Amino acid sequence: MRYIPHSITMKINRQLWGKSSGGNEIYLYRITNEAGAYVELSSIGAGIVSVCVPDREGVLGDVVIGYDSPESYFGDGPCAGKCPGRYANRIAKGKFVLDGKEYTLPINNACNHLHGGPDGFQNQVWDSRVDGDAVEFMYFSADGEAGYPGNLKTVARYEWSEDNELTLTFTAETDAPTVLNLTNHAYFNLDGEGSGTVLHHILKLNASEYLPTDDTLIPVGASEPVAGTPMDFVTAKELGKDIEADFPALKYGKGYDNCFLIDGYQEGQIQSAAELYSPKSGRRLEVLTTQPGVQIYTGNWLEGCPVGKKGHIYHDYDAVAIECQHYPDSPNEPDYPTTVLRPGEVFGQAIIFAFSVKK
Repeated sequence: MRYIPHSITMKINRQLWGKSSGGNEIYLYRITNEAGAYVELSSIGAGIVSVCVPDREGVLGDVVIGYDSPESYFGDGPCAGKCPGRYANRIAKGKFVLDGKEYTLPINNACNHLHGGPDGFQNQVWDSRVDGDAVEFMYFSADGEAGYPGNLKTVARYEWSEDNELTLTFTAETDAPTVLNLTNHAYFNLDGEGSGTVLHHILKLNASEYLPTDDTLIPVGASEPVAGTPMDFVTAKELGKDIEADFPALKYGKGYDNCFLIDGYQEGQIQSAAELYSPKSGRRLEVLTTQPGVQIYTGNWLEGCPVGKKGHIYHDYDAVAIECQHYPDSPNEPDYPTTVLRPGEVFGQAIIFAFSVKK
C-alpha cells in the first residue's frame, strides 16, 4: 500500500440529499482538499457522485458521470459510481456450489446473475458517517438476501488526499461461508462528464492476459494473451482504436467489457492496474488495487440511462468504467483466485484513483 499523506486540512460537508421510497435518509458528502479539488459521495450504494479535479490549465471539472437527482441512482442500468454486491460482475446461470450446497441467485442479465441482482448493494441506502478525514459507509446484508448465505457486514471507506488521490478500502465479515466480490463502478470522462465520447482517451493496462467469454460475457475458463489481439493495452493506445474490430469479445459486448488479469498480482499487495489519459484536457488517472483483475467497460449501453448532471444526455461510449475486482464467475471456477469468505476471516481490498495532469 502506498503511503497516503494524512491531512488535517480536509474539509468534509454532509447534507441530507433526499429519502428513499422506503423512507431511508440519503446523505451526500463532499470532501475538499486545500487546493479546492473535491469528491462527492452518496449513501446510495456507497457511491462516487462527483470527482472535481483540475485540467492542465488548472480549471476544475467533474470527471465522473452521474445524476442530479438521488432518485435516478436507484435501479439505473449503468450502476453509475456505486459499489455493487454481494458479487460484482456475473455469476453464470445465477448458481454456484459452496461446501457441497447449491445456491440460486436472481437472474437479471441475459441468463446470468449480475452485480448481486436487482436489489444488490448498489440499490441500497448504506449507513454512513464521517470518521476523521474519511467517510465510511456500512451495509448489513442478511443471510439469504438475494440467495446468498451468511449475515455479512461490509464497510466502504473513502479518503481524499491533497494530491488528488481517492482511496477506497473495503472490509467485510460474515457469520457463515459466503462468496464476495466488491468494486466501484464509477465511469470516467477526463474531459468532464457530458463532454462526449471517451474513445479518444488513451488507456494503458498492466495486463498481458484477459479472460475470453461466451456471448453472455461469462468466462470460458483459462486466460489468454492479449498480444496480437485488439485486447492489447500493454502499450498505451486510444480506447477507440480497435473497438470495431471483428473480434469475439468486442462483438459480444458491443465494445470492451472484459476482465483483464493484473500482471504481478500478489494477494494483499497494491499494484498498478490502469492508466487513463486525455490529450485534450491533460488529465491523467492511475488506478491501483490489491485485487487480481480489472474489468474495462467502455460504456457500451449508456444510451437511455437517466438524465445526467446539468441535464446532460449520456450516449454510448461517453465514459469508461475501470472496475478493479476478482474475476467474473469465480465461484464456479476453482482455478481462479478464491472469492470465498468464511467466519473469522476479514475481507480486505483497496482501490486508489490517483488523478494528475500532464502539461
